[in-house]
Amino acid sequence: MTISFFLANLEREDLVFTKTQLADAMLEIKNICKAFDGIRAVDDFSLWVEAGKITSLIGPNGAGKTTAFNIATGFLLPDRGDVLLDGRSLVKLPPYRIARQGINRTFQNLRLFKKLTALENVVLGRQNQKGERFFNALLTFSKTSSEHREHVEKAEALLEFVGLQDHKDELAENLSYGQQKLLSVACCLATEPQLLLLDEPVSGVQPAMIDKIVQIIRDLVSTQHKTVLLIEHNIDFVLGISDTVAVMDEGKKIAEGPPSVIKDLPEILEAYLS
Repeated sequence: MTISFFLANLEREDLVFTKTQLADAMLEIKNICKAFDGIRAVDDFSLWVEAGKITSLIGPNGAGKTTAFNIATGFLLPDRGDVLLDGRSLVKLPPYRIARQGINRTFQNLRLFKKLTALENVVLGRQNQKGERFFNALLTFSKTSSEHREHVEKAEALLEFVGLQDHKDELAENLSYGQQKLLSVACCLATEPQLLLLDEPVSGVQPAMIDKIVQIIRDLVSTQHKTVLLIEHNIDFVLGISDTVAVMDEGKKIAEGPPSVIKDLPEILEAYLS
């Protein structure tokens, strides 16, 4: 199986998007490149994320998925290319300014404050969207201002949305790994983003928790009108939840289309996802 086989598939009509389809793109990643020590982690990669849809990015470890995520959210600068949100370039903006534009993300390592409660984690997420310093946010937590009460109420609503309302006073470190995944989603939602980038949302969690995360993501799109771009290795999850699936390998996009098309490419699944 050669890379030329997969690149040839990009010419198939069912694996590419037309200009009409791109008109509804909320996020457009255009021909980005990124090299580390002379090795291209991302090589002329493009992706269009349609508003109100779930797009998944899949591929083997080292394919360049997380690097593309990091570029889209300002944690890395591309060597070439652009990232557009509703037609506005995000390149060279720091992550906090990109978050203010309506994008937020989760991380593989979750990045929770383990010694704070679930509620405190989400409240800090809400307060930090205004650029407050971390320690100021902690001091504010003990105050009874109307603004703080509003933060707490909205944080409690987010915890209820992800099913953690009964764990709001537990330290984040005492939650199960699956519950910590849910908490990271709640923290991501605290900034009220329109586009969520989820990095391996079901990796390492039990099947029952996967079902819960599936329902949460679907509700985000159907009832809260969010747009979701996710990275995930669980192919059953990806094929079951996505509107569009893009496949990366060696920094390049080698296929793209609806799950019904991707699942019928056993060569790709066998070569890159086994």
